[in-house]
Amino acid sequence: MPMTPKEMIRLLEQNGFRYVKSNNGSHQKYRNDETKRTVSVPVHAKELKKGIEQRLLKDAGLI
Repeated sequence: MPMTPKEMIRLLEQNGFRYVKSNNGSHQKYRNDETKRTVSVPVHAKELKKGIEQRLLKDAGLI
């Protein structure tokens, strides 16, 4: 079952990411200062598509 943007944000925050800024309200950037990784989460969708979900997890270093 695909993750919602809220679930993705919660997962990122549990793994050391913090909110940085919002891009015109449709995307929110999160950064992990330890790993120097930045992830931009689209918050305009009800559920993230599988490819976007996998890309965010990979960019965050969680898979």
